[in-house]
Amino acid sequence: MSRAATPPRSTPATQNDPLTPEQVKQFEIHRLKARARQRELEELAAEKQASTSLNANNKRPLGVTSATSTSPTQPGKPKKLQRDSRLGTYFEYDLSKMVNSKGGFLVEDDKEIDEATRRKEQEREKQRALQSLEPPIFLDNERNPKCVECGTVDIDHTFHKIFKCLVCKKCQNEIPEKYSLLTKTECKEDYLLTDAELRDQELMPHLLKANPHKSTFANMMLFLRCQVEDFAWKKWGSPEALDIEYERRTAEKKKKKNRKFEEGLRDLRRRTKEGVWQKRQDAEHKHVFGPSVREPDGTSKQICHECGFTVEFEEI
Repeated sequence: MSRAATPPRSTPATQNDPLTPEQVKQFEIHRLKARARQRELEELAAEKQASTSLNANNKRPLGVTSATSTSPTQPGKPKKLQRDSRLGTYFEYDLSKMVNSKGGFLVEDDKEIDEATRRKEQEREKQRALQSLEPPIFLDNERNPKCVECGTVDIDHTFHKIFKCLVCKKCQNEIPEKYSLLTKTECKEDYLLTDAELRDQELMPHLLKANPHKSTFANMMLFLRCQVEDFAWKKWGSPEALDIEYERRTAEKKKKKNRKFEEGLRDLRRRTKEGVWQKRQDAEHKHVFGPSVREPDGTSKQICHECGFTVEFEEI
């Protein structure tokens, strides 16, 4: 029999044979994967040992909770707080959606304010900004305007531009009976001026301010007291004539108020009397008598079917 021949042994690769770039890439990938796997195993072993081991106080040591932990204290997105019924009724506002209305209030975006209102507010801001522009200051001190009270050059340019009045801030505070500002309502009630007179910028200069009640309202109009008094004295003749007219209007208002109160009182009395009389009329019983019955003594009587009231009479 013939014997099968053993194939020749393959010659192993020597260490001097160079590696191909693909082999180098695969070796590097496997090395990095093995190192990452080894690091994960070491972290798991350390966490397990830390969770099972106790410190000197027989407590678990402090540690950082991982993001993948199922612990209720795990880091991540905070849960929304539940509404507490003991606090009663309250409103929740998202401050990230608030809009600064520049009137002392915060309003929510796209709520209580629309584009038209926003444009009106911007227009009012432009009007106020034009009034607050300050003129340039000259290096020559003689060319700069001076306060009529104390002579300083540090005047209030807003008063100079709007009211054509040269006065500084200090004198405004020290002489309020002359340089204080009055509102439109005060001018109408105390000096008996009309809306047409107060709205005329040339006749009665006024300063525009943002309305403190609501930013969407019209600008507040402020007037200089000395100018308002001068105009009122010319209109009514003298301060005494203004006082007489004020007292006359006050008395007239009081009469109208008393007349209205008396009319309401009379109407209330009339309606009260009518109501009581109607109730009495409704409560009054109306007898319903039956046919008359003649008695043996010659008298006749009738009996009410509802209440039993009897009426005796003689028939002729």
